Amino acid sequence: MTKAFTIFGPGSRPQLGPLEQQVLEQLWSRGSATVRELLSDGQVHQAYTTVMTTLDRLFKKGLLDRVAEGRAFRYTPRHTAEELQRFTALENIRQLLGSGDACSLPLSYLVEALSTHDAQLLDELQVLVERKRHELQHRLRTGGERTGRGTDRPDQAEEQR
Repeated sequence: MTKAFTIFGPGSRPQLGPLEQQVLEQLWSRGSATVRELLSDGQVHQAYTTVMTTLDRLFKKGLLDRVAEGRAFRYTPRHTAEELQRFTALENIRQLLGSGDACSLPLSYLVEALSTHDAQLLDELQVLVERKRHELQHRLRTGGERTGRGTDRPDQAEEQR
């Protein structure tokens, strides 16, 4: 995770800074932790109050849950790294597609990026597009609604649990 995640919440688009990312990664690897626990192994090199403020910000952004534990809080990630990465990628792609350019132009950027990275990804993209097209056609024929599975937003996934 070298790039900042963009978290799209209602009305705001805050980004995660390097310390927020580092703390979140530590929580993913541990499962949960207090400020003191995060500082105890020397992986995070910040003042206690800095880490406490960072955890509070992540909590307010909806990325962490917390429970009181004595005079401190124990923080737990609300979403896995994969869920957050998926959500971020989807939102960035939606933003690109909604940029106002001709509809096919952002798609050509995606195809160019895929072909530069790995030409085999183009074949995988084609399979995914065909699968999604089949799914959408089936849904139209049956009049089916989208289920809650595979929700695009981590906060929606949490609401559905």
